[in-house]
Amino acid sequence: MLFRATISRTPFSAATLRLGPTAALHPRSLAVSASAAPAAATSFSISDAGLESRGFILHRTVCGLNLDQLNTIFVAVGFPKRDPDKIRIALENTDSLIWIQYEKTQKPVAFARATGDGVFNAIIWDVVVDPSFQGIGLGKAVMERLIDDLVERGITNVALYSEPRVLGFYRPLGFVADPDGIRGMVYSRKQKKK
Repeated sequence: MLFRATISRTPFSAATLRLGPTAALHPRSLAVSASAAPAAATSFSISDAGLESRGFILHRTVCGLNLDQLNTIFVAVGFPKRDPDKIRIALENTDSLIWIQYEKTQKPVAFARATGDGVFNAIIWDVVVDPSFQGIGLGKAVMERLIDDLVERGITNVALYSEPRVLGFYRPLGFVADPDGIRGMVYSRKQKKK
């Protein structure tokens, strides 16, 4: 299901990872999208200083990201275990990413990334929060910053694929079913039964 919304942005000047083309679609997902409106000043639900005061470190590059630890979070939230070399390739083809590290353990606890054409369209992927850190605003923190980064660069169509059970998380961030009735589709290699 394709979702669309108007997203407001806040000025934010921080380095982002910009590496290359988009990754493949995840076939068990629903499509969600958002369209950006002209700049309107808003603030993040948790400031960078607020995250830091709670023992979290915000990152905008892959520098320091342990892929085995990230993979552990993927598995913990129900994603299949991924080959670390393939994760590395996916990150090399990522336009923007945000991750949060817990200072006490030095491990990642929240992550989100986006790929796209760098001009018009972006797709958000792999939004995950370690289950022991869910419910305290870290997912919202990475999403707000990722959307802000995309909108700041003038990208006006932002989509994401989501499990149906977590669609309610994305609606307050401005993602809604596409009002024009556009539906996302994914290619599937499944064989037709004869």
